[in-house]
Amino acid sequence: MTKRSQKSTDIVPKNTDSSVIVDGILLEDIRELIESAKSRFAQTANAALVTLYWNVGNRIKTDILGNERAQYGRQIVHALSAELTAEYGKGFSEKNLRRMIQFAEVFPDQQIVVSLTRQLSWTHFVALIPMKEPLQREFYAEMCRVERWSVRTLREKINGMLYERTAISRKPAELARQELDFLRNDDRMTPDLVFRDPYLLDFLGLSDTYSERDLESAILKELERFLLELGTDFSFVSRQKRITIDNEDYYLDLLFYHRGMRRLVAIELKLGKFQAADKGQMELYLRWLDKYEKREREEMPLGLILCAEKSHEHVELLRLEESGMYVAEYLTDLPPRRLLEAKLHEAIRLAREQIAVREGAE
Repeated sequence: MTKRSQKSTDIVPKNTDSSVIVDGILLEDIRELIESAKSRFAQTANAALVTLYWNVGNRIKTDILGNERAQYGRQIVHALSAELTAEYGKGFSEKNLRRMIQFAEVFPDQQIVVSLTRQLSWTHFVALIPMKEPLQREFYAEMCRVERWSVRTLREKINGMLYERTAISRKPAELARQELDFLRNDDRMTPDLVFRDPYLLDFLGLSDTYSERDLESAILKELERFLLELGTDFSFVSRQKRITIDNEDYYLDLLFYHRGMRRLVAIELKLGKFQAADKGQMELYLRWLDKYEKREREEMPLGLILCAEKSHEHVELLRLEESGMYVAEYLTDLPPRRLLEAKLHEAIRLAREQIAVREGAE
């Protein structure tokens, strides 16, 4: 009998008759079915676990709130833990039961929890529960869901004070909540959720003296980490994008596309302070991109001017955001966390005061 020749897509199974050859495509298809089923099972198991923890926490919370004595609350949690741990294991320790109660307290809407469990694991929620500001917690939860952050990425974003570096943190609570509701209900990203200030570029490893070209080259070398700092919906389009107007050539430093906003995002890098002339340059680039590069169903392009130092009064008087432009500082050498935190909180306070003054004048 003539032996069948083996193709590159065929596989000879181990520990079987070598004359039986399994088609490689068939094997890969079955592997995909198995992995897909495992993934769905893991998601279902995660959702069931998180929902259980919420229900347990909510039930205990309801019982404790029904009795005004704080001592009763401590006693009931301790007693419950002893019974449940003996029957179901360490997952129901006193510490974990208290965490479940906190979970139900800071996420009171069960439907929101159910929606988040499609992307967030219990470990994600554990990182979110201790946050003091409800808006801050909602921001990280929704961004985590939309951008599909791992637990490690979520912790890095929290440690990097992402919320404090986005424009939404500088808005009055009512307006900030409206934007988060849009994100939750429609997956609609707004510039105030996307852009940060400052951008943390310490991973570029730049020396004390460097040029704009050095900064640009370092960003491209560390593009993956730069995109993580920008946000996962960004994709790289071009470097030194050539723009020709009236036979004159201009070169845009970096061009990106943001999938969630459906916009091109032009980025200009500046070594010094923001200057009023920077607005005119970026405005020219945005008008050209809108005319020649924007595709059907895309929104107007936006511009981000990254400066070593932000000129706050210039930015306020020029009203850049009305023209689709944003100015932000970048830090290539991070200050101590306390100083960065103090700087960001001061920026939030000043921004909210400016909004209040503008609303009062209107």
